Amino acid sequence: MAVLVLFLSSAAWGLTWLPIKALGNMGLDGMHLVFIAFLSGALLLSPWLYRQRRYWRQKITMMLLITFAGGFANASFQSAIYHGDVLRVMILFYLLPVWSVIGGRVFLGEKMDAVRLLAVALSLSGAFIILDIADSAWAGVSWIDLLAIGSGIGLAATNILFQFTQDIPVMSKVSAMFIGCTVLIGLSLMVFTSAAGFPNPNAVLLAVAYGALWLTLITVGTQWGVTQMEAGRSAIIIVMELVVAVVSTALIMSGELQYFEVIGGLMVLSAALLEGSRNEVKGGISALLRPIHDR
Repeated sequence: MAVLVLFLSSAAWGLTWLPIKALGNMGLDGMHLVFIAFLSGALLLSPWLYRQRRYWRQKITMMLLITFAGGFANASFQSAIYHGDVLRVMILFYLLPVWSVIGGRVFLGEKMDAVRLLAVALSLSGAFIILDIADSAWAGVSWIDLLAIGSGIGLAATNILFQFTQDIPVMSKVSAMFIGCTVLIGLSLMVFTSAAGFPNPNAVLLAVAYGALWLTLITVGTQWGVTQMEAGRSAIIIVMELVVAVVSTALIMSGELQYFEVIGGLMVLSAALLEGSRNEVKGGISALLRPIHDR
């Protein structure tokens, strides 16, 4: 069940660039889009957050950490997809195995063996090739690249925090993530003025639907799935997001990568496959049903 839910959710994440780009073409500014979408999801999930408060009110520090880490991950990812090249952003985001392995070792005590060290080496080497650091001396690294990498770090941190707080229902934690993203983007809108005009009302309604339905469902599915398995194995299943993004972009937009980006991307993909190919899923159907009982 955990594998299936995470697999489907990851595939849906790989298609999020479609509504993001479509809403951008309708004139909806990137920061406004993210704010509206995550505010909609936060409002939808707020009843669960309130009803399940007995589980998290004694662990407010962990909830605040989830709020910040999850909010940062989502805000960075959505902004990078909106402004950047879908394939490049996705590949850099998939340095996730590096951060998952390191975090799993430091915070969860997961084993660090030769296979995992090789996965980390492949991921980092692939990133250096993608960013063309040898020739550009970091000059070619854009703020969008940094957002893409930062979103992966934020997601790895969020997944680890979810492992630490398995006694807190997933719906409450996802609600905290959405609130965090809304607050971060809201503060950004206050600091950085936008030249965008009043959003198209139709685009606003579609952004509400995107946040309340699409983003909410796949985030709940993803975050429930990662709590049922080791951080290393979840990284391999989540790689479906990258595969779907690459294939859909190639089919719909005829997206192209430079030869060094292809090589680096294959290295990052290989690292994810290598890292997640061996751990056992933990938990079971009872873990899925528990948040339902709390509704």
